[in-house]
Amino acid sequence: MEDAVRRALSEERLRTFDCAVTCSTQCTPLELYLWNARISAAFLVPLHIGEVVTRNAVSDALTRIHGPRWPWVQGFEDSLPSPAGGYDPRRELRRAAARSSATATVIPTLSFVFWQKMFTHRFDARLWSRCMGQVFPGADRGMPLHGIRAGMHRDLEQIRRLRNRIAHHEPIFGRALADDYAAIERVVKLRCPRTAAWMAGHDMVRPLLRNRPV
Repeated sequence: MEDAVRRALSEERLRTFDCAVTCSTQCTPLELYLWNARISAAFLVPLHIGEVVTRNAVSDALTRIHGPRWPWVQGFEDSLPSPAGGYDPRRELRRAAARSSATATVIPTLSFVFWQKMFTHRFDARLWSRCMGQVFPGADRGMPLHGIRAGMHRDLEQIRRLRNRIAHHEPIFGRALADDYAAIERVVKLRCPRTAAWMAGHDMVRPLLRNRPV
């Protein structure tokens, strides 16, 4: 059985798991592979909640500044960076808005990195200085606005990297997964502490972490 599974998954793919398992490890490479798949699946729920909460929070902020049809407001489009190379949020928004006539259908078509880019310093004065407290009521009122925004950007970068590895079925067992979960929880809590508590009440990540094989 084990040989057949290894052939199906490929020796190249299992090499990372082989290297992680030593004579003192209480699991086999395939058991570690399965645990990695299970923890990846468990993360899908908080990742889902974190991403939806984040993009809805940004949409709320944009609505307060630009109105409910913010994807078609030229002033907002012009505020987005449009670099000569690399990711271009202005182009992505323009394409998404051209394919739809409703804000609610534009929101889920925009990539995770689009929402993360809304937490760069260029939007401190344009957006967050005007509505941070209303959009993120869970934020520490004693903390400077730019600190809250920068912390959000750092957490979203950590979440994005985890999300991408899971989406490509890559190993995540070597990551600081408790810290990854904490980053998601912080993001959700900023927007709505009750939602963060609800998410934690249905969490399957930490039970798996308590039985981490390596």
